[in-house]
Amino acid sequence: MESLNPYIDFSGKCREALAFYKNCFGGEVVTQMTYADAKVEVPEPFKDYLLHSEFQAPGVRLMASDGHPGQPATPNNFITLCLHCSHNDEQTRVFDTLATGGNVVSPLAVAFWGDRFGMVTDRFGVNWMLICAQKN
Repeated sequence: MESLNPYIDFSGKCREALAFYKNCFGGEVVTQMTYADAKVEVPEPFKDYLLHSEFQAPGVRLMASDGHPGQPATPNNFITLCLHCSHNDEQTRVFDTLATGGNVVSPLAVAFWGDRFGMVTDRFGVNWMLICAQKN
């Protein structure tokens, strides 16, 4: 496995949160993609919301978004653990194990950005994203 980091849903306040963390930790936002950038169909007010962003500072790496339109963050679902896997076999094994007694939210598949991706909530209620870069 390559790394494990939090993925935080800021429920419409992602840019504000990232500016706060930049002020707090230094560092920088290294990736920002809106729903419009990704050509994801959402109601007009959400097109400029951040679908995905990444923040890095010395010793700190987090991913964040404004969340999904119509699905506000709650205390039990606003943080997802994002696991970057080295190989598809490893990703499948870990995904299947996490799914045992849990709930598959999005099955493993190659996503629109080119990585193999899946989402699962484990039997303890922890939300997971598993990503595996696909070698071209």
